[in-house]
Amino acid sequence: MTKIEELFKQKQQKVLNVYCTAGFPKLESTMEVMKALQDNGADLIELGMPYSDPLADGEVIQQSGAVALQNGMTISILFNQLEEMRPTIHVPVILMGYMNPVIQYGFENFCRKAAEVGIDGLILPDLPMYEYETEYREILERHQLNLIFLVTPETKDERLKRIDELSTGFLYAVSSSSTTGNNKDISEQEGYFKKLSDMNLTNPILVGFGIKDRETFEVACKYTNGAIIGSAYIKALGNGKDVNTATRDFLQTII
Repeated sequence: MTKIEELFKQKQQKVLNVYCTAGFPKLESTMEVMKALQDNGADLIELGMPYSDPLADGEVIQQSGAVALQNGMTISILFNQLEEMRPTIHVPVILMGYMNPVIQYGFENFCRKAAEVGIDGLILPDLPMYEYETEYREILERHQLNLIFLVTPETKDERLKRIDELSTGFLYAVSSSSTTGNNKDISEQEGYFKKLSDMNLTNPILVGFGIKDRETFEVACKYTNGAIIGSAYIKALGNGKDVNTATRDFLQTII
């Protein structure tokens, strides 16, 4: 059983996944941010690998990625930083990123190294389902890495069920077909969340995009297993406070 599976076995409701950008606010901040998240209540950490063309990311996360890249963050440096992760970080950790830099690194090499440092799963929004099935699934399974797919309100039921069959870990339910950090009223999507719940899918469901405070977290959790917070936390990290204080103060407004 993977760490992600263990988490959802132990906690079926109000699972909090927090996104942070590797190398932000400073190049050496990665481990400090992850430790602060774990110590202040995050159940799961989604660690973003900065990329110059992040299609699914809104302005806040794009800017944090740009800062991280300016700081010198690369996949190789990130893996070096994560070599010291598992003695101190006990919650599941997922890498979120895009296929171009992963392929440049070498997909097999990337998965091998990710598994070696203790990564539990990947979110690769631009990995097509067909290519995953025919080319990459066996590699991910060999290295015991969960792959989390995104679904949206526009995803047809047949495709959604197929994605559920292929996904491992959980389903990332995008609250609206936009980018992260949008200001849409998430309460308008309760019908979508209820529909997902009523479908009796195999995987747990976490809602992302637009979760920014306790109210939106509670709405997302009403019909699903939990939620993912990204842009609002990145903003909190950039407010000038030290990492632990900023993280503690922010998460106290959520849980």
